[in-house]
This record gives sequence, structure tokens and C-alpha cells, in this order.
Amino acid sequence: MQVTAHDNIMARKNFGPNSFITPEPVLMVAAYDENGTPDIMNAAWGGVSGANQISMCLSPGHKTVKNILERKAFTVSFATASTVVESDYVGIVSANEVPDKFARAGFTATKSEYVDAPLVDQYPAAIECELLSYDADTHLMIGNIVNVSADESVLTDGAIDLGKLQPITYDGMNHNYNVIGAVVGKAFADGAKLK
Repeated sequence: MQVTAHDNIMARKNFGPNSFITPEPVLMVAAYDENGTPDIMNAAWGGVSGANQISMCLSPGHKTVKNILERKAFTVSFATASTVVESDYVGIVSANEVPDKFARAGFTATKSEYVDAPLVDQYPAAIECELLSYDADTHLMIGNIVNVSADESVLTDGAIDLGKLQPITYDGMNHNYNVIGAVVGKAFADGAKLK
């Protein structure tokens, strides 16, 4: 007897209203403060909102948000398997209380050529953005993507290779970080087998 998807009913457990979307990126959002000092925060609620736009849900109390609103620019890097400790640290410590958390994490920065924001040297890939809008009520920040940059060490045949980059995701259900990188299929090709 052949078992089909309809025959194999799953036993589901309900979790009620929950923000469980997976994978959740670990976005490292950086901006300069009023003195030109780099600041950074860890954010998981973000993604693509247009061909050249990124959106994130960032509450206005963050020092980094205040800096972005002042400078009108920011960068978004991807936390990696090799930067878990530093990435988590800047997510659990506020620059409102620890103004030098960027330096304490061991980070250094290079000014972006495209926007008035820092590129964090320890993260090999970044999105460089100009602030488009911010809604303090919904906490929705939207940025125009001006440039994407990546270190040669994470490229294969001129493209960003996730296996080399090893970006991490946040598992909000279990409070873990997981690494991305294994290729399991080819988009816009594998599904053609069912045509």
C-alpha cells in the first residue's frame, strides 16, 4: 500500500499566538552616534520589503535607532558562526547603559563608501542603507539598499557563498543560534520535476 501525504496526518501541538517565523535572521544593525562613534545592535525581526529595500522592527528606545534617525543611514551585517559570542553580547547589552559596547565586543569599523554608517570589519557581508522611513508607533524601519558588499573570503565564482559566510539564525522557540549553509536543492529548477 502506498502512503500519500493525505494518509499521513500530523499530530500538531498548538502554541497560540507566537512570532515563530523561521529562519529568523540575526541582523547586526550598525550606525554612527552624534560623535561619529560606531554603535551596533542585534535584531531578528527583519527582512526584504522590496527589490531594493529592507525592513526591520526596531523599538525606539534603542541607542542604535536614535543614531539611525540622526544620521539617516545604517548598515546591516549578518552574524556568523564565528561571531556568535560577540553578536549575542551586543544584543543583550544596551548602548544606553554601556556606551562602548561596540569596542568591548572587540569590533572595529570602516566607514562605508556609500552611506554615512560603519561597516563592521568582523562581519564579511553587509547591506548598506539609507533610512527611508521609521514609524515609532509600529517600530517599522525601512531602508533603501544602496549597496551590498562582501569580503572575497566568502565568495565563490563572484557570488556570496552561504557555506563560506555561515550566517546564523535565531531559534526563538528554543533560544538557540543555528548556522545556515548546506545546499539541499536548486531554486526554480527542482520543482520542475513535478511539472
